[in-house]
Amino acid sequence: MKMSAFDARIGNLLEYQNKLWRVLKKNHVKPGKGGAFVQLEMKCISDGTKLNERFRSEDKVEKAHVEPRQMQYLYADGDAFVFMDSQTYEQLSIDAEDLEAQAPFLLPNTDVQINFHNDTPIGVELPGWVILEVVETEGVVKGQTASGSGKPAILETGHKVTVPTFVTVGEKVKVNTETGDYMERA
Repeated sequence: MKMSAFDARIGNLLEYQNKLWRVLKKNHVKPGKGGAFVQLEMKCISDGTKLNERFRSEDKVEKAHVEPRQMQYLYADGDAFVFMDSQTYEQLSIDAEDLEAQAPFLLPNTDVQINFHNDTPIGVELPGWVILEVVETEGVVKGQTASGSGKPAILETGHKVTVPTFVTVGEKVKVNTETGDYMERA
């Protein structure tokens, strides 16, 4: 199925140059001159090579035919993440290096969609956002309300994000799983 490269999401599987690729990173770029483009960092499923490719807005990519299955993330086991099929209750392990960009957003009991290609797990699609607890951040200094830049915070999964100055330790925040950015308090 052809789709615009701008619609590709992190974790999607694409058929490109006669190989199967997983999208690791996505970056929209609007240069001062010329048209906008999207920069995709992809990893080849078969040999593990990486490729950075630019696509213009009119470029189409082939989305790989996959069988999606609803699964639930259970726990991390060494260098792997363990998931359970919501229908059959079978457990499945996926290497941590295959979920490098998505690991900071995985909490136990999170429902995800795992895509299979020829009965082999090839990608995980997370929900659009997750709610994570702030475990470390700077304190609020009285009178510092004019600063709109925010402050660094570390979330329960170890992910670092910039939050507004009013967010304190122990609060839960909504984080975009595609960009990794703070969205709002939960």
